[in-house]
Amino acid sequence: MKIVIINYGAGNIQSIMFAIERLGFKAVLSNNPDEIKSADKVIFPGVGEASSAMAKLRESGLDSLISELKQPVLGICLGMQLMCNKTEEGNTKGLGIFDVDVVKFSNNVKVPQMGWNQIYDLKTDLFKGISENEFMYLVHSFYAPNCEYAVAKTNYDVEYASALQKDNFYGTQFHPEKSGDVGEKILGNFLKM
Repeated sequence: MKIVIINYGAGNIQSIMFAIERLGFKAVLSNNPDEIKSADKVIFPGVGEASSAMAKLRESGLDSLISELKQPVLGICLGMQLMCNKTEEGNTKGLGIFDVDVVKFSNNVKVPQMGWNQIYDLKTDLFKGISENEFMYLVHSFYAPNCEYAVAKTNYDVEYASALQKDNFYGTQFHPEKSGDVGEKILGNFLKM
């Protein structure tokens, strides 16, 4: 199986690579469109600020490529947010895969949400064998509100979508690669799709 992690300069790529290796697979880092298109599975990571990350995607032409992919694609954290219509972070237009706008947490809570929080209302095979209310690791100031694509939810000031799915596209606001055995099981479920 060929697993490609999109390398566009905005990701915590090493921890994803190590998690995939612990699951018994190898992944390659690439920004080559042909290599990404020929992959069996694509991981779209993201750590950092939305507008600069989208600028990097546009510069490389990967913005139009990602939304055309037909194989399973997993966006993680900022990667998931960039798959949405737009985000309030830097007033940034996203890829429009998920028809939802990413918004900032209110001033009622400490931002960013950093640390462990529960996921629940789990749907799709991404969460096969995962119990409701498992704890996942999150670091974010912006979130995707509940919507028709929500396949997991979390509550932090408001209930929001902590995972999204539409067709072959999946997204997790949490970091499965930093969420211990349960997170790695979710990553493994994605790789088996």
